[in-house]
Amino acid sequence: MVTLAEVAQHAGVSASTVSYVLSGKRSISVNTRQRVERSIRELGYHPNAGARALASSRSNIIALMVPLRRDIYVPVMMEIAIAVATTARTHGYDVLLLTGEEGPDAVRRVAGSGLADGMILMDVELDDERLPLLRETDQPAVLIGLPADTSGLTCVDLDFKATGALCVDHLAQRGHHDIAVIGEAPAVYERHTGFAERTLDGVRARARELGMRLLHRPCEGGYDAMAVTLARILDERPGTTGFVVQNESALEPLLALLRQRGRAVPEDVSVVAICPEQVAVQASVRLTSVSIPAQEMGRRAVEQLVAKLDGRGGDEVVLLAPELTVRASSGPAPAAP
Repeated sequence: MVTLAEVAQHAGVSASTVSYVLSGKRSISVNTRQRVERSIRELGYHPNAGARALASSRSNIIALMVPLRRDIYVPVMMEIAIAVATTARTHGYDVLLLTGEEGPDAVRRVAGSGLADGMILMDVELDDERLPLLRETDQPAVLIGLPADTSGLTCVDLDFKATGALCVDHLAQRGHHDIAVIGEAPAVYERHTGFAERTLDGVRARARELGMRLLHRPCEGGYDAMAVTLARILDERPGTTGFVVQNESALEPLLALLRQRGRAVPEDVSVVAICPEQVAVQASVRLTSVSIPAQEMGRRAVEQLVAKLDGRGGDEVVLLAPELTVRASSGPAPAAP
């Protein structure tokens, strides 16, 4: 292990100068700083994390709270988490991943222990029980998601309300009048998870404005659950010609079941998905979709948190505008018989 003293000797400076370069506590000339940084790189020196934390009163750790539930699409959560981790490293932070469902207890544990300098919270509900405690602490935090009340909070999210409206606009422009939303599992709505509720709000509001008929049916996903859900939709509204799907695990079963029923996509039925781009382009019919900008959400959340830690950022809501990509699954509504 290379020591701080060895770095100082190699750079031709005192050990305290190396320490000041690492901590940033004192102003060091550009030439001296560059010489020290060059020695650090050449020798492969890594400061002791515990000593660095004591010296700076920081842990240089960000806590990322990711409740991994059965009813969420884990690949999206993991893509966000990876983006958080890689962006954090570029700012000199490591990431502590909390995957349990501790709720407020996890916030209390992180804030009270000094375990991390700040927190990023995912899977945010409209009335998230973690938020009252978060507002009471002075722990810098950023939410990836949007609760009902954003006062005193910093949030980053896709604008899911605009996403829902955009999907409806696309189908309306192609002459569809009867549409159905195949949503997430029922438990997601029972928890009032923000992204699902906001998407539905956007769909309902725009469909109402345009005079379109709308059904919303949650779905567990998978072939059997999708078969029951589709049968129910077509029994209640046999004239349905447009589907908005916000459930990755239901997409391929839906396409297969429509084929079995003799409903061609997009000639008879149009499908618009809200999903990762990879899911859309690899489906058996390339799906018209609004992509989930997981990497951008993770990156922006870290940048917002680092700004707060550095005293540069205040409370802010950052909503990423949705972008719809037209592919092979949507077309003009079929002519009425």
